[in-house]
Amino acid sequence: MRSRRSLAVTAALVMGLGTLTACGSGDEGGSAEEGGPVTLTVWHNSTTGPGKQYWEDATAAYTEEHPDVDFEIQSIQNEDMDGKLQTAVNSGDMPDVFMARGGQKLADIVASGNVKDLTGTLSDEAKDTMGAALSAFTVDGKNYAMPLAVLPGGMFYSQDLYDEAGVSGTPTTIDELEQVDAQLKDAGIEPIALGAKAAWPAAHWFYFFALRECSQETIESLSTSADFSDECWLRAGQDLEDFAATEPFHEGFLTTDPQEGAGSSAGLIANHEAAMELMGGWNVGVIASLTPDQQPLDDLGWFPFPEVEGGEGDPTAMMGGVDGFSCSQDSPSACEDFLNFIATKDQQEQYAEAYQTIPANQDAQEVVEDPALQPIMEAYNDAAYVSTWMDTVLGQNVGNALNTAVVELLAGQGDAAGIVSTMETAASRG
Repeated sequence: MRSRRSLAVTAALVMGLGTLTACGSGDEGGSAEEGGPVTLTVWHNSTTGPGKQYWEDATAAYTEEHPDVDFEIQSIQNEDMDGKLQTAVNSGDMPDVFMARGGQKLADIVASGNVKDLTGTLSDEAKDTMGAALSAFTVDGKNYAMPLAVLPGGMFYSQDLYDEAGVSGTPTTIDELEQVDAQLKDAGIEPIALGAKAAWPAAHWFYFFALRECSQETIESLSTSADFSDECWLRAGQDLEDFAATEPFHEGFLTTDPQEGAGSSAGLIANHEAAMELMGGWNVGVIASLTPDQQPLDDLGWFPFPEVEGGEGDPTAMMGGVDGFSCSQDSPSACEDFLNFIATKDQQEQYAEAYQTIPANQDAQEVVEDPALQPIMEAYNDAAYVSTWMDTVLGQNVGNALNTAVVELLAGQGDAAGIVSTMETAASRG
């Protein structure tokens, strides 16, 4: 689940007789006496199945080792997480442990003073095994979250439906992708599922066209300057406009949820009602939860987003996210210790199995056996570079405006120039 996916009870807690309940805000939060009983609030974004169960098991295991620490857990629908966190930031009523996206979204919370600097409290194991994943949560040289999973994006597809349509191999260019789409249509198969109701899955298409059209320097400069003057941004929008004109997406994509239920875009893949979906690495687990037997889809495959002819971007470059968790500024010290606990090899293996994802702890990656995840790991290791999701890098205001503009284009109410001007206007407003 995007947590692109990439990942807990509201922080309203009371002080009971003999038990101090620690909240991330107010007079009872970080001012709690260290060493006394505490209750940590946790917000995560897995609402069903093994992912949700992981947090029950992990917190129970931690409490077994630390009897003075209890947990109150709230699972929040992924699409609602950013809004709830923003409300918590505005009110000062933060959960102790919360999901972090990285990029400007994390930088904004850091600037508000609501998140702890973890730099000096990271365990040796975390520092030794998390590698570059830690950099996804670095702001001004300091670390503000513990990475749990790496979630690069790409095209998920059904080998059975490819076979049914007579498709051999996987497309490496956009022209080839369009040819595959045509073959699938001729066989009566919906080519590409898209959950555009949530906006961000639709915007993934613009992100990846931009990744292929723009140079690495242009993409990486977004983290410091939201400058969209390079013509590659307009070309990316035009690429999307041209691709959408071939009608590759399933009927009703504008009103389809991305991850909730059999009728979602992930559900269409899980039930062989569409052949492909562009999504982040969490999709393997989401699809598995939506198959009839709630088991991994046996014929699920993956390939990188195709090359754009003439684009300045490296065709091996990837875009995705790193799911991580932060501590609110006023959380007790048990929060940092809990993050180190869930970063251990044992916990990371359990997390990877529950979420069917790639763990950030490199020592735990050998537990990944799903064949759909193997090519993602290989591509990730061979990528020229990996960029964080564009809306995450740009932050909530510009990112949300971008996502909405992409949906408007796909709905026939906007165009490529409109996407660029929308980003420029949102960036100018700060």
